[in-house]
Amino acid sequence: MALRVSSISTLAIVPNFLRSRAGARASSLWAVSHNTAPKIVAHRGFSGSYPELTQRAFEKALELPIHGIECDVRLTRDGRVVVFHDPTLIRTAGVRGRIDFNDYNDLRELNVGTKEDPQRIMLLEELLELMQDYPDKHIYIETKHPTPHGPEVDEQTFRMLRYARLDDSPNIHLASFSHRAVRYFTDMAPELETFYLFRLREMKWNKKNRMFSRPYGVGPALQHLQLRTELLGYRGLKTYTWTVNTPRGMQWCADKGVDVMATDLPDLALEIFGNHTAVVSD
Repeated sequence: MALRVSSISTLAIVPNFLRSRAGARASSLWAVSHNTAPKIVAHRGFSGSYPELTQRAFEKALELPIHGIECDVRLTRDGRVVVFHDPTLIRTAGVRGRIDFNDYNDLRELNVGTKEDPQRIMLLEELLELMQDYPDKHIYIETKHPTPHGPEVDEQTFRMLRYARLDDSPNIHLASFSHRAVRYFTDMAPELETFYLFRLREMKWNKKNRMFSRPYGVGPALQHLQLRTELLGYRGLKTYTWTVNTPRGMQWCADKGVDVMATDLPDLALEIFGNHTAVVSD
């Protein structure tokens, strides 16, 4: 079906008063050693200042001296891998409908940017092409589950990476809340770094933090990680946490030795950690 173009703004997520208060507090924090600062990843691109998961958000994030970017991917009805977080379109596109119930030709007509700066839903292949202009940057790709397409979103993501000859790239990282997805990527692309993302509600049914896959790292949300600090470096694995948007949270990550930190505010993280500490090679 044809979908109308939305003119709503999808800008930020982070209230202006919070940004100003955070910036003011950043200057009062003590210096973070370059040996302890986590790698900075722009969550959904530079989503604190630009519409999330758009080309503009990714371009602005990639211009910063940070480790890399994070994105979510879903599958359309006709099997295209799109860069999109929600299963539904209403929040960022302003229309009713689901990603997986529409073909990409219809979805590409939507505006997920602003009225002044329209942006369309990106394909993963387009984002990977953009990354070629930034060979030092890393990308963390989260495949979204559950989905009516089942594991096909993982399979199509892998096929795209293999076609682009990126299935063994040290700059590509894969993440999922699905152990099945992590197992698939571990089997098909063992040289790619994978992260299992812990849900906060797992604290109720998975009290012993059992693992049903073999990821390279664990990815609990910051709140989860602070409540269950045993997940820091769990079983000797890397620690990736999200979404860290306050100076206090960023300082906590540095103090605790978090390896990778996803934030909507990479500019704030740079202010706290210092530009010279932001880019860390693997």
